[in-house]
Amino acid sequence: MAVDISQLSANWKKLQEKIKTVESTKAKTPAEKSNKRKAGESGIEEKPFKKRKEDKGSPKKVKDSKESPKKGEKEKLSKVKAKDDAKKSETKDSKPPKDSKTSSQSSSKDKKPSSSTMGNTLSSKIDPSPLTSTRTGTISPSLALWAAENDITPESLAEAYGLGLHNNSLLTSNPTTPNAGLTPNLEVGKYIALDCEMVGVGDGGHEDALARVSVVDFHGRQVYDSYVRPRQRVVDWRTAVSGVAPKHMATARSFDEVQAQIASLLKGRVLIGHDVKHDLRVLELSHPVKDIRDTAKYGGFRKYGHGPKPALKVLAKEVLGVEVQKGEHSSMEDARVAMLLFRKCKSGFDLEHAARFPEDSNRKDGGKKGGKGKGKKAKKR
Repeated sequence: MAVDISQLSANWKKLQEKIKTVESTKAKTPAEKSNKRKAGESGIEEKPFKKRKEDKGSPKKVKDSKESPKKGEKEKLSKVKAKDDAKKSETKDSKPPKDSKTSSQSSSKDKKPSSSTMGNTLSSKIDPSPLTSTRTGTISPSLALWAAENDITPESLAEAYGLGLHNNSLLTSNPTTPNAGLTPNLEVGKYIALDCEMVGVGDGGHEDALARVSVVDFHGRQVYDSYVRPRQRVVDWRTAVSGVAPKHMATARSFDEVQAQIASLLKGRVLIGHDVKHDLRVLELSHPVKDIRDTAKYGGFRKYGHGPKPALKVLAKEVLGVEVQKGEHSSMEDARVAMLLFRKCKSGFDLEHAARFPEDSNRKDGGKKGGKGKGKKAKKR
């Protein structure tokens, strides 16, 4: 049997090529084999780049369908997002923790308010900062209504809470309207402070004549202010000190009118002032001594005087820490300083008054001694 050598050599070459291909496949990485297996099993050729394009194709179409926002719209959207984020953060912060839920449930069952919560409710009725908070001295409507129902005066509330005393706000929070006369629709309490400015009349201008008078209430609010036409010819206006000038006389009130209005304000009230006897003298009025609180005569202020009586300017600086009367005096400012000095040391004034006028303090307590006397007389009869 004749063998074709050329055919054998061709088959041999094919066999060697198959062996080489088998060896090359064994040398390839396992990742490539797994990819080939997956591709072989699925029967789909690997097209990585095409797949990526297809995956990204759908969202791209959605994006293309929307119009890109303008710059102004982008800023608005960013602001809206920021507000939403802030609201979310606030709601998260406002949510109590799980432990607090259990504690709140237990506290609601007990229903026993603590002393701290009671204090908070009381203080919240007053605006914290002279007449807007303890700083402004304002009484809230709810507290004022409660006080009226219980016959408690605004002065008592102001004294209890120290309204108008914080940072001497009584001096700065109240407006001043010169020569306004009697302030309308103002309910005046038990205490008023008064101060006068005088000009020089008579021989050499050494005699005092009333030229301006100011009155404030317990809270430092303006009750009355008026320029006054002196009945005698003015020799010395003392403008550098009194602040009164001839121009003020054009709208000034007559002495008789002012005197009558001040007399009605003083009736039944406690008068506060500094060396107030001089003010009453130029007004040609009198007032019961037991109803006067004079900051120039208060025992607690004697240490500030270089003579028998301390000056109002010295007391303002030493006791209140404020400077007054730097130039022209203001009767409104001086009246407020006198009231603030009185309120700062009211307990001392009250003790001093009770020691000096014990019968007055007994009458305020309800006349207990008188009641006992009547009772004894009835028994004897």
